[in-house]
Amino acid sequence: MEINDLTHEILDSAFKVQTALGPGLLESAYQVCLCYELKKKGFNVESEKPQPLVYEEVKLDCGYRIDLLVENRVIVELKTVDQFTDVHQAQILTYMKLSRIRHGLLINFNVKSLKNGIKRFVL
Repeated sequence: MEINDLTHEILDSAFKVQTALGPGLLESAYQVCLCYELKKKGFNVESEKPQPLVYEEVKLDCGYRIDLLVENRVIVELKTVDQFTDVHQAQILTYMKLSRIRHGLLINFNVKSLKNGIKRFVL
């Protein structure tokens, strides 16, 4: 599957979850529901995937966790905030660099229209 088709399917599922639940819930609720929708479509989805920090020969299990990793090709970081900040963008970019995953989606479910809560990233 092409990467644009995969990200389209992820976003389609996110829109479905947002339409059903609306804004105002905890991030974990959206994460479980989005994971469920993606698995229903047959995608391999890892939730709360540990992301160690590797520096030269030192591996640190620092407690970093990727919200969703879809098909081992797209990192999906979920938020329920008023608006994205530079820290949110830095977080997903760092996860992408550490994991060597080139594509990422930052999705904020705390918006009236989900189209205003999506940022795509490519390394």
